[in-house]
Amino acid sequence: MSLRIKQTKSAIGEKDGAKRTLTALGLRKPGAEVSHEDSLTLRGMLRRVAHLVHVEESK
Repeated sequence: MSLRIKQTKSAIGEKDGAKRTLTALGLRKPGAEVSHEDSLTLRGMLRRVAHLVHVEESK
């Protein structure tokens, strides 16, 4: 299963950890979208930036 991740809010004013997590996901600015395979590691990353992104399943 694959997850589609869209950054909905800016990382300005966020902690360094959240900024680095967005970068690791491949997100650079609001409106950017990426797709990743679902994994426990990815779920942990998404939990850290849940307030900045929107996640949906894609097939």
